[in-house]
Amino acid sequence: MTAAAGAAAALPAATASVASAAEAPVTAAGATAGRPGGAFARSFASPAAPVRPKFRWWWPDALVDTEEIRREIDEIAAAGFGGVEIAAVTHSVSEPIDPSRHGWGTPAWVGAVETALHQAKKRGIVVDLTIGPAWPAAVPGITPDSNAAIKELAHGVAVVPGGTAFTGPLPEPVSAPGSGVTTRKVRSVQAARIVAGTSPTAFPARLENDSVVDLASRVSDDGLEWTAPDDGTWLLIACYERGSGQRPEGPAHTSPLSYVVDHFSEAGTRAVIDFWESRILTPRMRRLLRETGGALFEDSIEIETHATLWTPGIMAEFERRTGYSLLPYLPALLQTKEKYAFAFDDATNKAVRRDYMEVVTDLYVENHLLPVQRWAHGLGLQLRVQPYGLQTDAMYKAALLDAPEGESLGFKNLDDFRCLAGGRDMGGKLVLSNEAGGTAGGAYATTWDATLKKLVTQYAAGVNQAVFHGFAYADAPGAAWPGFAAFSPYNGGAGYGEAWGPRQPTWRHVPEIAGYLSRIQQVLQTGVNKADIGVLWQKGYAGSGLGASWFSGEGVPVGWTHLFLSPRLLTLPGAVVRDGRFAPDGPAFKALLVDGDVMIGREHTLQLDVAEKLVGYARQGLPIIVIGDWKDGHVPGLPRTGDNERLLELIAELLAQPGVFNVPDRPDVPQGIAALGLRRDVEYAQSSMLLHAHRADGEADYYFFANDAVSKKGSTGTPISHDVTLTMRRPDVVPYVLDAWTGTIEPLTTYTRLDDGRIRLPVALAPGATTIIATARPGKWVPGPAPRWNATSSQASQVRRAEGGRLEVRDTRPGTYTTTLQGGATVRATIAKVAEPIALTRWTLTAEDWTPGATASSTARNRRTVELDGLRPWSQIPELADASGVGRYRTTVELGAAWTGGHGALLELGEVYDTYRVTVNGRALPPADQLTPVVDIGPHLRRGTNIIEVEVATSLLNRLRVVNAPVFGAAKRQDYGLVGPVRLVPYGRAVVGV
Repeated sequence: MTAAAGAAAALPAATASVASAAEAPVTAAGATAGRPGGAFARSFASPAAPVRPKFRWWWPDALVDTEEIRREIDEIAAAGFGGVEIAAVTHSVSEPIDPSRHGWGTPAWVGAVETALHQAKKRGIVVDLTIGPAWPAAVPGITPDSNAAIKELAHGVAVVPGGTAFTGPLPEPVSAPGSGVTTRKVRSVQAARIVAGTSPTAFPARLENDSVVDLASRVSDDGLEWTAPDDGTWLLIACYERGSGQRPEGPAHTSPLSYVVDHFSEAGTRAVIDFWESRILTPRMRRLLRETGGALFEDSIEIETHATLWTPGIMAEFERRTGYSLLPYLPALLQTKEKYAFAFDDATNKAVRRDYMEVVTDLYVENHLLPVQRWAHGLGLQLRVQPYGLQTDAMYKAALLDAPEGESLGFKNLDDFRCLAGGRDMGGKLVLSNEAGGTAGGAYATTWDATLKKLVTQYAAGVNQAVFHGFAYADAPGAAWPGFAAFSPYNGGAGYGEAWGPRQPTWRHVPEIAGYLSRIQQVLQTGVNKADIGVLWQKGYAGSGLGASWFSGEGVPVGWTHLFLSPRLLTLPGAVVRDGRFAPDGPAFKALLVDGDVMIGREHTLQLDVAEKLVGYARQGLPIIVIGDWKDGHVPGLPRTGDNERLLELIAELLAQPGVFNVPDRPDVPQGIAALGLRRDVEYAQSSMLLHAHRADGEADYYFFANDAVSKKGSTGTPISHDVTLTMRRPDVVPYVLDAWTGTIEPLTTYTRLDDGRIRLPVALAPGATTIIATARPGKWVPGPAPRWNATSSQASQVRRAEGGRLEVRDTRPGTYTTTLQGGATVRATIAKVAEPIALTRWTLTAEDWTPGATASSTARNRRTVELDGLRPWSQIPELADASGVGRYRTTVELGAAWTGGHGALLELGEVYDTYRVTVNGRALPPADQLTPVVDIGPHLRRGTNIIEVEVATSLLNRLRVVNAPVFGAAKRQDYGLVGPVRLVPYGRAVVGV
């Protein structure tokens, strides 16, 4: 991390949270006590456990010790985290664990989970449980042949020239069965003619749609006698239903082996529930689950088949739900290694495949998601699921779940999170969780600096809960220092994710980070998420990496916000129009945006019921922007007679409504915005870095701002400073700044009330840094009267309130500064003298060099002391080149009288790697912004000798490069420590009455 360039830039911006004696802020525990605040202020100062971030807690199955479990729960709670998710993940275990004694679901597992629940109850944190070992959901006691196991449809194919006879057994499947699969059922036997001039061995083979013949009645004892018609070449296609044999990720977790259940049938879900009821849920565990109130968790739907995804009974369900038989179109669905083996010679392929996945979505929701959620509720648990995977409607599933979850590693951009956020908000749910911190190849090299920079952008996209990936149990068979980690080593390399915890030098600084994230999550779990535009997609996928037309690329950089909607979301109770807003009790969209289907080349497809709803919304006064010429509009899926004609009628009716504007293409969306008179809630000049989220409740509006230092390719992040304009719901609100690092809440000093009722204020942020602004009426939300004044501008670097409500200016240069107040009055204040900055180059560095201890999970701390005439990274200090650990930098500064009284000073740290704390004259300073390494130490300095100490913690990579070279040796050394340049920059203060 680097400081903002220049002393003036380093002075905290007008939006920074700076305490004053006259208006004591509400503070977090450990900071200077202020007067008690309202309910929100108290929760912001000290968020409760359910709102705090969590850890995914990796266990080597049940090979765990009860005392170690208690110790690790204590560590996590003491560090300020709100809970854990217990997960049996053993990818990195090099020696086998006996699954019959220590497997998932054994008495040893149950006892260990009970210990964790009991200790979590004592420490006031929550425990989430994964639905099975690793992922996807699986249980022992079933085989691939069981009704409850996930199924596939395997096909065999034979070429039959026209006019020739086929006699004999049906062709064998082209894909071999999975391990443990012993049975199969013939589900269909068909023949289809190859398109003239194409090869029968092509992949995919091209078939004539109207040539498909059902030969099932000719099959006897798995044999067939059939003569192909004379014209053309034919393919004989036999389909077999069989188990896929898929097992959960990693080595064997159970004995007998677990197999993935059918997520689309009642039998698969019943197998999961029955196993839990009979083998896991002891009376004690049931009681503890109710007392701790955690969640059941299920990972993304990573169903892997050798052939075509299938579930028994889907043929009947398909016809019941779509109104037509799947059988004549079955060849279009058949796959080998997730690639389609056949394709018809018309548009039928896309239509039938779309309809099939729509039915799969329905079956997953009705037979798995909702029954599991009802069962979890009966246990006193919520259900948290990563609802994406396959081509299913993840947005709709997000609307139904207690807590949908995305992932920082697998999602390609922020719009992937906005897809799930749209579902969550339309469903009236609160939490969008995030599997946070996952980094490919990042094991023991991931910094909190980089992690926070990523996470804050995801918060701006709708995330409001982080479940870090992860915290590893201390040890496992064959583990090397610093202990067991679920994914490191992984395939011989460093692996991915990070094993946070006391094994990491940065752990001693983590309570400050946990507090910061907890306060952000407290804000983002308050009230209701608001967005300007609802982007209607024809499919509800999440994780595609695709964005919103115009808004993602052009609208976000000027303040527009958007969420995504799938057709199913329009069926929810909240999908109504009131006062010109869509979903008024939720996101309250100002308009809907309709484009072609971005998943299939922007084809102009729209469901009839969706088109009817859009016409109804427009008639009720909802603005709608339609992109493109829809004269070729058609329904998705296989149309019934008259469907496409009716759709065109509805589109013409929609476009004729006065509140609907049709633009030629995506770049023309601003024309529609202007024509409809739309205005965003948050407005700023073009910025490729500033992101925000907006929430509101009955008392306040909450605006979260972040400097996006990671989303733009090739960007290392730059400081930003923008004027931001906020729309006010009430004319009598006051803007407050909320400091998520310290928990303080203060009235903002510098802003402008515009004639149209909006408020304009400055936002200045270092790369990855954040600020939170709330607008509320004083007295209830935060006790106390409204401030008597606010500045609109000043020549000084900072304006703040001093004792008695007077105005104080601060700057790093002497001079007379004019400050303009709301209403136009001006005041002048003079700073007579300011000392010159001091470069701090001489330091004594005492480093704890962490090395392997007597066991794999113990660490030796070897102290080394180095005198530095100039700061440089550890990698350039011979004694520390391969060291990892904690460094304490100490320097002394002699200060004269000019540094006391009306002066203060900033400590500019420059580059710091990774986390840090500052102590001045033996006093530990409040939590410092880890993304903005500039600390105000003025109140702690004194005339004469001052001792400044900076404690810096590192990752473990540099030491692991040496002690475990086969895994980590290829990595480049990281540049640890206080790198600087470090300066002590004085600032002057002047106070005037207003």
